[in-house]
Amino acid sequence: MTFLGMPTAPRGVGQLRQEVPFPVAAARALEDAQLRRNLGHATSTIRAKRAAAVAEVPDWAELREAGAAIKDDVLAHLDRYLLQLEEQVTARGGTVHWAGDANEANRIITGLIRATGSTSVVKVKSMATQEIGLNEALAAAGIEATETDLAELIVQLGHDRPSHILVPAIHRNRNQIRDIFAREMPDAPAQLSDEPTELTAAARAHLRRKFLAAQVAISGANFAIAETGTLAVVESEGNGRMCLTLPRTLISVMGVEKILPAWRDLEVFLQLLPRSSTAERMNPYTSMWSGAVPGQDFHLVLLDNGRTATLADPRGRAALRCIRCSACLNVCPVYERTGGHAYGSVYPGPIGAVLSPQLTGVADNPDLPFASTLCGACFDACPVAIDIPAMLVHLRSRVVDDKLAHHRGPTPEAAAMRGLAWTMSDSRRWAWALRAGHAGRLLGRRYGRIRHLPGPLAAWTSSRDLPRPPRQTFRDWWRASGGAPGEQEDTAERGDGA
Repeated sequence: MTFLGMPTAPRGVGQLRQEVPFPVAAARALEDAQLRRNLGHATSTIRAKRAAAVAEVPDWAELREAGAAIKDDVLAHLDRYLLQLEEQVTARGGTVHWAGDANEANRIITGLIRATGSTSVVKVKSMATQEIGLNEALAAAGIEATETDLAELIVQLGHDRPSHILVPAIHRNRNQIRDIFAREMPDAPAQLSDEPTELTAAARAHLRRKFLAAQVAISGANFAIAETGTLAVVESEGNGRMCLTLPRTLISVMGVEKILPAWRDLEVFLQLLPRSSTAERMNPYTSMWSGAVPGQDFHLVLLDNGRTATLADPRGRAALRCIRCSACLNVCPVYERTGGHAYGSVYPGPIGAVLSPQLTGVADNPDLPFASTLCGACFDACPVAIDIPAMLVHLRSRVVDDKLAHHRGPTPEAAAMRGLAWTMSDSRRWAWALRAGHAGRLLGRRYGRIRHLPGPLAAWTSSRDLPRPPRQTFRDWWRASGGAPGEQEDTAERGDGA
């Protein structure tokens, strides 16, 4: 594997591997009634607001197509745009670092912080730094990292993990947040209530002291413009603006796919992203900078961590179009019921189900491509038209192929498929199988559907019901209705199915 001609470390380094299989984690989540209430309320509210915001734009479909086309152009010429970005950032006083994997990125960032003599940093919300496990790496090096996004702060103080790309604390209600602040925030008011205004004021006072003392800040980047070397961070709270401007050293960590070719391309994405993510016409804070500014050192860390391997898959590379808006999470019926923690990865929901297995390799995340009903709601919601359902089917086939490659002898599933193919290849055998299947009506008498199959077949009904066989098959109905003269005899002679 190479990264612009340079060797890279193996994929899967960082916080992308599943520790607990999705079916197990999802079953646990489904037992948490409070979690389901929190998720149901939050996602339904976000869906409604986003639908209204998108409906205001008469050319939304055209914007969506433009966004997809721009990102596809980036992926087709990524090497050229990355070198152009490096040239422009360097020309404007910044320093560019290339990181092949999470370990290399953490090593670079830790070294830069140590060079300043600082032992603490403030952070803007960044999926890339979560992906590489930066906070944990800094803690191991004796460096304290403070999340300044309100939801990320709630997660950090609660010793928790984010469960949503845009709203990391979506699984918490305000009573739980109050308890976290009262327990973990030393400067919180003694009689803190659960009113949002009071909670926000307590977080603001706590963070203001962090901002004013910080010498180093770490950010991600929503976009980077190759032709000018400009980076952009969009956010709603102002914490990003504080982090980007106050400290004397700014370190930005960015996945290599976040590039836009030209300044004019930003116009498209500044319409797509806010409406799809926060249901706003535009973000309250859009911060842009090109290289270093007077009084501040700037470092840009370009992160691969499996992206070039994803780029090599023609049927999977469109996942790199993702602009991290989280629209697919908010419409997904699976995510709404299980939450983000069940996915066991920094990237939850439909986009995580296709992105995480590709960044790590399907062997490290074999369950995620199956964490979907394939209903297609995610594709309809995606502002850059990522066909997530088709990609899930592709990744499922890769999971199966990977299992077969490492399995000695035929698998039970493969044997069952061969047996079914043999049965369906002959009309007499198929007719016999249909008659035998009619006995299944005995299993579904009570509920009108089969809830438990016997023996090894029970794995099928452990998570789904099987329709009860009908009283009369199509073949029986056709025969009873007369069919076409001589058809039964001709069909039997040919060996074709009905």
